[in-house]
Amino acid sequence: MSDQSHDGYLDMDLLRFTTAGSVDDGKSTLIGRLLYDSKNTFEDQMEAVERSSKQRGDEHVNLALLTDGLRAEREQGITIDVAYRYFATPKRKFIIADTPGHIQYTRNMVTGASTANLAIILVDARHGVIEQTCRHAFIADLLRIRHVVIAVNKMDLVEYSEEVFNKIVSHFQEFASRLDNIVDMTAIPISALNGDNVVEKSVNMPWYHGPDLLYHLENVYIGSDHNHVDARLPVQWVIRPHSDEHHDFRGYAGRVAGGVFKPGDEVVVQPSGFSSRIRSIESADGPLEEAYAPLSVALTLEDNIDIGRGDMIVKPNNMPNKGQEIEAMICWFSDRKTLQNRGRFHLRHTTNEVKAVVTEVRYKININTLHKIEDDLEFRLNDIGRISLRTSAPLMYDGYRRNRTTGSFILIDEQTNETVAAGMIL
Repeated sequence: MSDQSHDGYLDMDLLRFTTAGSVDDGKSTLIGRLLYDSKNTFEDQMEAVERSSKQRGDEHVNLALLTDGLRAEREQGITIDVAYRYFATPKRKFIIADTPGHIQYTRNMVTGASTANLAIILVDARHGVIEQTCRHAFIADLLRIRHVVIAVNKMDLVEYSEEVFNKIVSHFQEFASRLDNIVDMTAIPISALNGDNVVEKSVNMPWYHGPDLLYHLENVYIGSDHNHVDARLPVQWVIRPHSDEHHDFRGYAGRVAGGVFKPGDEVVVQPSGFSSRIRSIESADGPLEEAYAPLSVALTLEDNIDIGRGDMIVKPNNMPNKGQEIEAMICWFSDRKTLQNRGRFHLRHTTNEVKAVVTEVRYKININTLHKIEDDLEFRLNDIGRISLRTSAPLMYDGYRRNRTTGSFILIDEQTNETVAAGMIL
């Protein structure tokens, strides 16, 4: 494939990013500032925020009010769960997964960050790198978020000091050097409250020569983050219209999880192993010449093969792994149940669901020191570690490092139907 044709779909014009910081690092103010200064707020919203800031006696317009949603939560001073926000500039569309920073919300960060291309980790310039910062960086790394921005906030409260900024950055780099997946780290000194280096370059920090935050978000190159090598289409739905006009139509619909499919390509259906060629690729906008992640499409094949939900259409030159013994890192989500050896679950992987039993709990990880914990092997809420599983039927999977879609799964409690863990296949 030529580089030119590669560029088209590698320059995806949507960036998903997540923000992580501890409680008072100014995350809501930062998102508010991004929306406000990039003109992504409606006038009536702004008037309401200005009014409400006056009533509260705030000296600045309180931009946190733009993002903090529910008033009752705001008054109690807590934000919970994951909120998704959309905004756009002429260069790119953005989805922000805003996850709360309290220690007990590791699971929310895992949920919100699982599809993100980039993570903004906020650090309070007065406090520097704290335990939470390391936790956020570890989770970003675990979830293979390749691009990380260290936003050193509240620079106005440390006299915009270059020395303070450099010290924080080198402290963070020292921790991050022990992580595997972060390929691109950018540190930006900001004041979300005053708008320094968020959407406009700061006049207060002439020593800083890098981009402002919005410029970086608009221009960071995420094309190589998707796996465009291993072709994968987990089948979600078989389309068979019972009308005379489309009597013989049979389409296999799903979201492409990797690689590129084109009409005429030879494909193999797993787990059956039958092969055929792609006759056409249909989409909501009509036929396509090629399909790639993360498009949702329907493939029609030359041959009539028995295919159902949970099967995977792949190409013969790079097949997924196929097996019932799975090694994985998991994050435990449940505060009602714990994970132990021999625990039984439903495992949901792409469009497929099987039963699974835990054959071994190998270790948990102390997120702050990155040391293995081998003497306490019971997983409780927010614990992260490594386990072995055996499934009731073979899974078609890739390692999470190769493909975040075909390399991840969730575990569901058989009795309560609660999602109790997210897993990354090793």
